[in-house]
Amino acid sequence: MRIVIQGAGAVGSHLAKMLRDEGNDITIIDNDEARLTKLTSSIDVRAVQGNPSSTLILKKAGVDKCDLFIAVYPSTQQETNIVGALLAKRLGADKVLARVNDEEYLSPDNKLMFNELGIELLFYPERIAADEIVSQLKRTTSSETMEFAHGQLQISLFKLDENSPLLDLKLSEFTEQLSKEEREQFRIIAISRSNSTIIPGAGTVFQYNDMVFTFSRQEGVSLLVKYFGQSTLQVQKVMIVGGNEIAAMLAAELHLLGIKVKLIEIDHERCLKLSEKLDDDIEVVNGDGRNSDLLYDEGINECEAFVALTGSDETNVLTCVVAKKMGVPRTVAEVENTEYIRLAEEMGVDYVINKKLITAANIYRFTLGGKARFVKYMRGSNAEVIEYTAEEGSPITKKAIKDISFPNGAIIGGILRGQDAFIAVGDTLIQAGDRVAVFAVPDSVKAVDKLFR
Repeated sequence: MRIVIQGAGAVGSHLAKMLRDEGNDITIIDNDEARLTKLTSSIDVRAVQGNPSSTLILKKAGVDKCDLFIAVYPSTQQETNIVGALLAKRLGADKVLARVNDEEYLSPDNKLMFNELGIELLFYPERIAADEIVSQLKRTTSSETMEFAHGQLQISLFKLDENSPLLDLKLSEFTEQLSKEEREQFRIIAISRSNSTIIPGAGTVFQYNDMVFTFSRQEGVSLLVKYFGQSTLQVQKVMIVGGNEIAAMLAAELHLLGIKVKLIEIDHERCLKLSEKLDDDIEVVNGDGRNSDLLYDEGINECEAFVALTGSDETNVLTCVVAKKMGVPRTVAEVENTEYIRLAEEMGVDYVINKKLITAANIYRFTLGGKARFVKYMRGSNAEVIEYTAEEGSPITKKAIKDISFPNGAIIGGILRGQDAFIAVGDTLIQAGDRVAVFAVPDSVKAVDKLFR
């Protein structure tokens, strides 16, 4: 696929690397020579320097022949992204996407208007990040969960601590404990261990600190909580450190859910703006969230959740560690350096949010031939969760799952057929029109994609 990316910032560079690793032909446009030099020194992509809103530069980049155009200039240059996307569409780009930094653009009327103008997707990473955090804080367990079909099917991530009942058990030993009815409620689909993702076999042994991915029907969630030794929690009070846009949107959304919020921000001017913007019931405190005495004085020990959203990955991770030591059951940290994500998880952070990965998940489905409904990255793994719709006559519909040469790095979790949701097993025969959830490492995605075409 020929892809042109407008903007070589953090998001654009991450997308370029990810999409190039999938074998796509990538061209990236930026007017900053230093950013382009840094990118091309580590990734085999074509760079075009110049004004991203210039039709001459866009033509030089080959937008008239590209399959996908992605406008991801920094959020301060929103107009550049929209203009670039509109011009790319008029010049002949097949599909165009644009990053925005104003929720007004995401209203149904505005999204429809831009869609009619030819922009297939507008995305606001900060809004998506806030929604992701809210989704996790609403969970009664600390596991990360992704829903399919309004919750009828779910993928959950459980971390095995020293008290987990699964430790040192083989997968086969665990499944032998289950009744036939229980086996129909969920299945274990992957394990993340020491920076690698394992599709487990019968002899795979569960180890301390393993991150275990499960696929379940809605009715199977309570069974998973029991077998993984998870406790339930209802979040009623949240402390947020950092006053960026994600924090502001998160605070407002949690308040609407009836959750009490206290936000701590070190910059006085930013505090004043937040106080004017947010509801009066949301308490905004001017102070340094790295100060544990301040956190204690502000009642951190009374909170069920702590969210760190400062501009420093190190601060976010370390303050979450402090919060854990002070008794907070659930912690969330924004970590933009992907190399720190695993470290943060090993240090006890319950949930890591990364805007680059969120953006990639929203964009990646446009490279999968239109057969994928959505894609999401799960923390602790380089794997993707992809929902496909089986096409009439596609290879995946020809045989039972056990008889299909499915890639080693992928596994089918569950299937939605009409209003019926069920867990996939070896004898399952996928039918045309089925919505199928697949867990796959990057190297196997292309092979999986072909099975559904």
